[in-house]
Amino acid sequence: MKATQIRFFSPLENNKPKEKKAKKSAPVTGYISSAGKLVFPAKSVAQLAFDPENTKFKVGVQEGKRKIKSLYVIPATDGQEGAFELEKAAKSYSVSLPVILQKSGIDYADSKYVFTIKPFDYEDGVVGYELLLNDQAPKPAYTGKPRGRKPQNKAVE
Repeated sequence: MKATQIRFFSPLENNKPKEKKAKKSAPVTGYISSAGKLVFPAKSVAQLAFDPENTKFKVGVQEGKRKIKSLYVIPATDGQEGAFELEKAAKSYSVSLPVILQKSGIDYADSKYVFTIKPFDYEDGVVGYELLLNDQAPKPAYTGKPRGRKPQNKAVE
């Protein structure tokens, strides 16, 4: 009797092919702190893929607009004047702009501003970032609740 050719299966062939889910990219966001800083969380900086340690930015608004709906942040070339450095914090990077934001009518002290970051082509292959300011909600009022354990009610005799 002649040996027949046998094709063997592998354990990988027994698995169903995994369906690749379309990965939704979460919107890249940041916020304006109560001290007047544009705060970019480390996660947002990683999504934007720029070097926060060595990149300086020019910050501006659209010409001729009274009310600011978006800020524009553009990486500055070496030696360019008027560029802001990113300051490293614990889990974020920030650009301090308190006076500019106040003059522009953004009341960051009383309202919480959150922005969505959208990359756009600026000029000469430079990618800039548009910070779309979302509806500003007033900061939640402090309720004055005491922290910690509740005091026990002891009956006074």
